[in-house]
Amino acid sequence: MNKILQSIKSIDKLPKRTAMTLFGVIICAISVGIFKIAALGVDPFQSFMAGLDALVPIDFGTLYVIANAVLLLFALIFDRHYIGIATFINLFLLGYITQFTYEFLQKVIVDPSIPVRFAILVIGVVIICFGSAFYMTADLGVSTYDAVALIIVNTWKKGKFQYVRIITDIVCVILGCVLFLMAGGTMGQIPTIAGIGTIITAFFMGPLIEFFNVHIARPILNK
Repeated sequence: MNKILQSIKSIDKLPKRTAMTLFGVIICAISVGIFKIAALGVDPFQSFMAGLDALVPIDFGTLYVIANAVLLLFALIFDRHYIGIATFINLFLLGYITQFTYEFLQKVIVDPSIPVRFAILVIGVVIICFGSAFYMTADLGVSTYDAVALIIVNTWKKGKFQYVRIITDIVCVILGCVLFLMAGGTMGQIPTIAGIGTIITAFFMGPLIEFFNVHIARPILNK
């Protein structure tokens, strides 16, 4: 009986959860554009995308859709359980909003100094944690990249999530750096796509996301 009531409540909240997902993805996309302006490193998957973007001569938004479509195919083949509304919102919106944000901020923040870049990085971290809290609380599916580690752990029964996720993150960063160098980038430019921002997003965002979950996202969902 309790499960039936929970299912009814979940359906009743679907519009709100969808709106929270959409809001969360948009905020996260804006934060990625901010990270790119800071040029102190982005999250591991975006490190890979930055390297790919440097090598492949098409718009970032379109490239993001193509790369995630490949990962979506992987998820559909091996375990479509993790695919939901949020997956497609992320797939089709994040790349284009990131591209728009980055191009807009390039015109507003021209040649920022190191202190300004660190300040921008801090703002980006806070914003991505805020957006992630809404996206995660809505619980309408995960990104195609998140699905990869979940499938390896829960479907293939290979290792624990925290370790598998670290491995996939490391692989993304390495691939991103290799692609960036292949595109003509230099070793001195590597920290712009794989730097302190990458370390922060990979290991230290959890507590801030949970803070926004507890104090903002969950209360809004349960209101």
